[in-house]
Amino acid sequence: MNKPQSFFHLHLISDATGETLLAAGRAASAQYKDARAIEHIYPLIRTEKQLMKVFEDIEEEPGIVLYTVVDQNLARMIDSRCAMLGLPYVSVLEPVLSVFQSYLGTPAGRRVGAQHVLDAEYFRRIDALNFTMEHDDGQLPSDIEDADIVLIGISRTSKTPTSIYLANRGIKTANIPIVLGVPLPESLTYAKKPLIVGLIATAERISQVRQNRLLGTTVGFDAQNYIDRATITEELAYARQICTRHSWPMIDVSRRSIEETAAAIVALRNKTR
Repeated sequence: MNKPQSFFHLHLISDATGETLLAAGRAASAQYKDARAIEHIYPLIRTEKQLMKVFEDIEEEPGIVLYTVVDQNLARMIDSRCAMLGLPYVSVLEPVLSVFQSYLGTPAGRRVGAQHVLDAEYFRRIDALNFTMEHDDGQLPSDIEDADIVLIGISRTSKTPTSIYLANRGIKTANIPIVLGVPLPESLTYAKKPLIVGLIATAERISQVRQNRLLGTTVGFDAQNYIDRATITEELAYARQICTRHSWPMIDVSRRSIEETAAAIVALRNKTR
């Protein structure tokens, strides 16, 4: 018998964007299937006045407090206030910084938002994102050689979201749909630089996703054929044949998140370099 789902408040205080905290909080929350976090995110908290307003909210809806704050005075305020309220609290980066300091023999620079500086890496990610958006769904196949990775697959194998995720890591990613009986662009067949990866899934999974996407389809669209499992099985067989013929690796995305699929692709890329 399934337990009823419970809820708890999760307060995330950051002096930057809060992305690090959000990722850490969600990773921990995901381990508790019967408890769901109600997230309260407080980004760009850099003054005592801002922090006091945050604690007014926390007092109204108490819960777990996670924070990443560089200013040690603000950090001590968070610790003391949480202790006074009897709330659990963790400075998420502090244990990691302690390990770095111990190993490197020097204290951290304590720069707010240091991971978000406008450096060469940042502009590389922006360039990759622009490239990926321009090469979504088979667009501009003539310069596919400029891509780092090309994802191919039938409709609803998560090509676009995976491409965007990879682009956010600075990897220029194009994606090209596989349509039953339609040949892929010649430029892809002769491409030497990019890693070409086929994304596949079970017919059941693709049919389920396609059913959820039928709203808003155009007039005359053959919805029944689109979600028919026999047709999808035929499409998948065609996709597998193409990948096998060209020795392109395939990844089954049926039970993978976008992040897990992207990680598998990056691992493949590292092996082939």
